Amino acid sequence: MINETRLRDLLLALCSIDSESREEREVALHLKGVMESIGAQVEIDGAGEAVGGNTGNVICRIPANSPDAPPIFLAAHMDTVVPGKGVSPVLEGNIIRSNGKTVLGGDDKSGCAIIAEVCQVMVEQNLPHGGIEAVFTICEEVGLLGAKYLDVSKLKSKYGLVLDSDDIGFLFTQAPASDKMKWTIYGLEAHAAMAPEQGMSAIKIASEAIANMKLGRVNKQTVANVGSIHGGGPDNVVPNRVVVTAEARSLSVEGLDAQTRHMDECFREAASRYKVTINGVEKAARVETEIHREYDTMNVSADSTIVKLVLEAANNLHHKVETLSMMGGCDANVLNRKGLESANLGTGMRAIHTVNEWLDLNDLYKSAGVVLEIVRLNGLVKAQA
Repeated sequence: MINETRLRDLLLALCSIDSESREEREVALHLKGVMESIGAQVEIDGAGEAVGGNTGNVICRIPANSPDAPPIFLAAHMDTVVPGKGVSPVLEGNIIRSNGKTVLGGDDKSGCAIIAEVCQVMVEQNLPHGGIEAVFTICEEVGLLGAKYLDVSKLKSKYGLVLDSDDIGFLFTQAPASDKMKWTIYGLEAHAAMAPEQGMSAIKIASEAIANMKLGRVNKQTVANVGSIHGGGPDNVVPNRVVVTAEARSLSVEGLDAQTRHMDECFREAASRYKVTINGVEKAARVETEIHREYDTMNVSADSTIVKLVLEAANNLHHKVETLSMMGGCDANVLNRKGLESANLGTGMRAIHTVNEWLDLNDLYKSAGVVLEIVRLNGLVKAQA
């Protein structure tokens, strides 16, 4: 019952609207218009003000037409990573891709389009359903901020689905916790030619620390990456300050704590080896550390309502879906911690976060069909009890 042409056209329209993080207003208004056209009650919350953005999360409510059925929520995020300005999607048969200059934005406008289409079909066909709550979040790509500032007391649902992953054959029920780290390394400036022995190179200290780190895929549960290094100055001056940023993720909180400790210790050990004495005064290199837990783990039980609904819906449509763990974080990490049972289903997006991003429409349609069947089945839950 999915209207494939309408779904395709909505995705193309959404992808054509620029919406880098904190700049999602035009996409929010477009989705607001679509949802209001089918009679949904639409609210834009205050999350945008809290994060310095130009819009908040879009919360849409479709009242139940089967009062005994429980409510369910569907969520996706509206923002894209950079480069996401001037997006011009290219349609080649059943493939939608970027033009190679920007991301496509299928991450996560494919999820937004699926949710809007499913809601439209449910209303048009007058299929029995409990309350349907559609949530389109902001700033997912910069720390899951929209979900963090979402007031879940506004929702009646206790469980639902996040549509924000690639392969439509997987339902992600486990995801890692993540730490963001920032180190400021202080050395000592000196003339690099006339008095190099009086200086302590912050760049050299940082380089030694990074060289001693376990990075990449540390083990089956843990990954880590140094993302940026900034500092230094003229080539004839020993650099006195460098700032390094990094992240670590792990499916195990203990593993994450251990990796973060290890990375911090690498900087402290490197800095401890640098001291100089000038005019009888000893000066030592030092490190300032900033660490914060960006999000916690997601662990959804195989016995949870949403997992059972997804697997039953897929089975009804002869579509195989497996539960799996992923190393990416998503809004479901936050929503689960807020008491909303959430799993993450794929939409068909591919090569995300790159200018080579693409999506097969056949995958998009299959994912939308599964989501529609999930909402339909949920409308029968109480009636079958």
